[in-house]
Amino acid sequence: MDRLDAMNLFVRVAELGSFAAVAQQLGVARSVVTRQIAGLEAHLGVKLMARSTRRLSLTSAGTAYLEKCRVILNLVEAAETDVAEERLTPRGSIRISLPLSFGLKRLAPLLLDFSQRYPEVALDMDYSDRRVKLIEEGIDLSVRITRRLDGGDVARRIGAGRMQVVAAPDYLARHGRPQHPSELIHHECLGYTAGGMTQQWQFLVDGQLASFPVRSRIHANNGDVLTEAAAQGLGITLQPDFIIDEFLADGRIEAILKDFPIPELGIYAMLPSNRHVPHRVRVLMDFLAAGLVAWR
Repeated sequence: MDRLDAMNLFVRVAELGSFAAVAQQLGVARSVVTRQIAGLEAHLGVKLMARSTRRLSLTSAGTAYLEKCRVILNLVEAAETDVAEERLTPRGSIRISLPLSFGLKRLAPLLLDFSQRYPEVALDMDYSDRRVKLIEEGIDLSVRITRRLDGGDVARRIGAGRMQVVAAPDYLARHGRPQHPSELIHHECLGYTAGGMTQQWQFLVDGQLASFPVRSRIHANNGDVLTEAAAQGLGITLQPDFIIDEFLADGRIEAILKDFPIPELGIYAMLPSNRHVPHRVRVLMDFLAAGLVAWR
């Protein structure tokens, strides 16, 4: 193993905190990873990691070495990327994490078009609404739909989504049409729980953001299920345009409370914070952003 390979392996072990996890990622025996790290420590003449039966931690020398390794590896990748960009053809693999409904409805067609256009890029797509750990899971790019990013997030905004409150005509005929968000508490609402249980919906009232309580008998962590429940007359739901557009077009549901806007959702390309962004990933972000503009 050459010096850069050893550095890269050390960084992986340090980030995952486990020889076994790295071995599983690489498809090798745990003993191979352990032996390589031991060889690196022997070469440097210092202990980089303190091992115990329960956990693995870095020594002070290991912490200092880790930061220098990251700098060196990022510089190497940046140099190689700059040379590769001169060929103008993206190459290599991209592991991408995608939200389930939005990923299937809007991103999958774009990603398949991207694959057709750039046949030398291999895509590994994971569709799930769970919050992934980019560095630990080796994800190159994650698409997240949110109103607010966390401090330290490395992200590029590639689109936006509208939210609307909807219900079936049958439900509104039986229970009445709310004229103000405060009336939602008297209705059966269908609660989205992927980000945690919520009992309040937010609207802009006279230009100010206000929260209004709702009550829910039916909850789900998937908007398609809740929209279908609304279409069957089971209640009122708050959903993004990419889920409800087809239901609205078919007349199965209709939008209500239109005089009270709902803050839009940002669609972000999330990037690992510890590495240079490869050319192929930047090309994919540009492609997705252009495709989402065309969709809107």
